[in-house]
Amino acid sequence: MSKPIIIAVDAMGGDNAPQKVIDGIELHHSQCKEIYYRIFGDKDLINKFLKNKKIESKYYEIIHTDKNIKGEDSALTAAKRGKDTSMWLAIESVRNKTSDIILSAGNTGALFVIAKLNLKMINNIDKPALSGLWPNKKGINVVLDLGANIECSEKNLKDFSIMGAALHKSLFPDEISKVALLNIGSEELKGNATIKNTFQEMQKLNNQLFEFHGYIEGNHIMDGNVNVIVTDGFTGNVALKTAEGTANFITQEIKKALTGNLLGKISSLLNIKNINNFKKKLDPRSYNGAILLGLDSPVVKSHGGTDYIGFANALSVCEKIVKNELIDKIKTNIN
Repeated sequence: MSKPIIIAVDAMGGDNAPQKVIDGIELHHSQCKEIYYRIFGDKDLINKFLKNKKIESKYYEIIHTDKNIKGEDSALTAAKRGKDTSMWLAIESVRNKTSDIILSAGNTGALFVIAKLNLKMINNIDKPALSGLWPNKKGINVVLDLGANIECSEKNLKDFSIMGAALHKSLFPDEISKVALLNIGSEELKGNATIKNTFQEMQKLNNQLFEFHGYIEGNHIMDGNVNVIVTDGFTGNVALKTAEGTANFITQEIKKALTGNLLGKISSLLNIKNINNFKKKLDPRSYNGAILLGLDSPVVKSHGGTDYIGFANALSVCEKIVKNELIDKIKTNIN
């Protein structure tokens, strides 16, 4: 292998770790042979699940530690006793440039605090933002901030626009990045002072990275007319939880309708292809991988409850971020 992408993987975070992590690595490796995995965690446990896996030893190494951060640990507790844990060592390897990116399914608060303790902010960025991937009618949205910052200034929202567009361009290099500010209406006079001032400043930006499309309302997020949606962390987190709850409600109600009686079961058999396409569109595993933007090295958070398929998809996000030079894109456009 020449110049492989090196992913630092916290093998001990999330439900059913490290089994799902190793299974996810195997699945991702079957699709891409350009990755070297630095796996941090309990060597005996990891080797137990690596047995009989179709991954040649030249594609990975295990960095042993028997310490790991628990899901119930507070961010402060994790930071105080986090050194020598699998999460801390994985992030540290990115800081030391022995890995290109870090992926963990572990404690979210701990991951972000430890990342901020170990990694520097990109120059001219004041706050990091948590970005996620959401489906829309035409593809995928990048949405940020999803909870890292409750309050944001005009500068923060402008920075988020640039970082979100850079992420979108890294994941989907052939698409035009179209940015919109999440607001309570599409008219220029709607919204609070911060959002209105940001709108005015965004219109003046001379930026080659994205097109600015003004405001977007919550009921149009899934339309696909824009693909980078920017808001403060409070609003973004409420929108995220609402979208997740709505998707779960719709899926469960459709399942009940199609399995509750004989007519529903016959209908589901006749429409099996459409039903499978619908399930795939709303499958959260397909959009797994939240990205902490603003640090000078990339940090990716996998959902703790996902399975090995979701974890493999998060590894694919890591691969694209490094391959398409996300951090360089942000630095160039912020400056």
